[in-house]
Amino acid sequence: MKKADIGLIGLAVMGENLVLNMESKGFTVAVFNRTVDKVDKFIAGRGAGKNFIGCHSIADLCANLARPRKVMMLVKAGSPVDDFIEQIIPHLEAGDIIIDGGNSHFPDTIRRAKYVESKGLLYIGTGVSGGEEGALLGPSMMPGGSPAAWPAVKEIFQAVAAKVDGEPCCDWVGENGAGHFVKMVHNGIEYGDMQIICEAYQMMKDLLGMGAKEMHDVFTEWNKGDLDSYLIEITRDILGFRDENGEALVEKILDTAGQKGTGKWTAVSALDLGIPLTLIGESVFARCLSAQKDLRVKASKFLSGPDKLFKGDKVQFLSDLKDALLGAKIISYAQGYDLMAEAAKEYKWTLNNGGIALMWRGGCIIRSVFLGKIKEAFDKNPKLEHLLLDEYFKTTIEKAQAGWRRVVATAITNGVPAPCLATSLTYFDGIRSERLPANLLQAQRDYFGAHTYERVDKPRGEFFHTNWTGRGGDTASSTYTV
Repeated sequence: MKKADIGLIGLAVMGENLVLNMESKGFTVAVFNRTVDKVDKFIAGRGAGKNFIGCHSIADLCANLARPRKVMMLVKAGSPVDDFIEQIIPHLEAGDIIIDGGNSHFPDTIRRAKYVESKGLLYIGTGVSGGEEGALLGPSMMPGGSPAAWPAVKEIFQAVAAKVDGEPCCDWVGENGAGHFVKMVHNGIEYGDMQIICEAYQMMKDLLGMGAKEMHDVFTEWNKGDLDSYLIEITRDILGFRDENGEALVEKILDTAGQKGTGKWTAVSALDLGIPLTLIGESVFARCLSAQKDLRVKASKFLSGPDKLFKGDKVQFLSDLKDALLGAKIISYAQGYDLMAEAAKEYKWTLNNGGIALMWRGGCIIRSVFLGKIKEAFDKNPKLEHLLLDEYFKTTIEKAQAGWRRVVATAITNGVPAPCLATSLTYFDGIRSERLPANLLQAQRDYFGAHTYERVDKPRGEFFHTNWTGRGGDTASSTYTV
């Protein structure tokens, strides 16, 4: 019997659709699930008559794989991944490959790669984006880990990945946890994108009094230009969807958002690395605030704000809102790339920034028309320090800022929450400020804690302490942090 090209553990939604994708591209796949009756149901159902090998144990799965064996897990992140690694290792030989295709936290992937490599095996942690449809028809894949493993899986991964202009949305990202880090940042940008769209929706509804049909028409138009993206597209579809009674279904959904943690991981990583990832951080907090539904209901009856009395030009405001979305979206990507650049320094990864943009152009949740512009920016300048220092993004965001400012001002004046549209604009103003008030902040720190400061009239790296009250001494703290 022919050996399988790859094995997969975990026949939930993503796993089942991904193996169907692999088989459709000519690969034979061995499948296993902890609840083994799922294997039998799959083989008798969607997998009937196709090149699958159903397995009832890890040993059976590994025995049915061609060398080097490639065992891919699509299971819940955390301890289940570690548990399966321990079960898989005894059935593999030197040079065989374990692949984690779930949403694992990148420090876990760094640890696992080191452990698996110590056993003489190879390890890949790969982000897989695109949901159920992407898994079946072509996801975006972001593999990283043991570099020696890439040639063995490249053909399979690039065959099943989404294609844009004939190019697969999959390439090698970098060492150990780099693949899962890039997927984490992808998810963080996804959080931000979703939130700014939701803020635009709330302003359309609360300030302009627009109904779902009218909003559907606006998002339909927006999806034809600079905002053309998957999330704008599905927002259009959601606003056009009707419940059984003919009313817009979206208005019947409870306004409490869930999350699986990848946005929080992105924000925490930014704090650890000292990168101002303000938009994504606010998008996480916006979900947390939405979850406090009972408190918000009580507060809405107790706290008052301004009346929503928008009397401006509706057509102009919608144009401004489009600019605000575009400006904030650029900030989201710029902050994400800033975080990846700092992580590459910290963890000694060699990231292909332009290649990452190509991986995100198709198959994934944040696919967007201007990802090609990010690729062009890094092609022109591989050492580009920040996305806003590229001429295209400079010109685009400067053109958008007038409308963006009007939208944020209108939201604040009328008491409509717009945390991500506002914080992204604040970031834009902050990063283009040659001088910020941190000089006063550092004086405050030195006053109460002798934390020292640098002077503008002295070389960088030379620190000073002032006896501000006349009662302190000359001893300074040694914990100055830039």
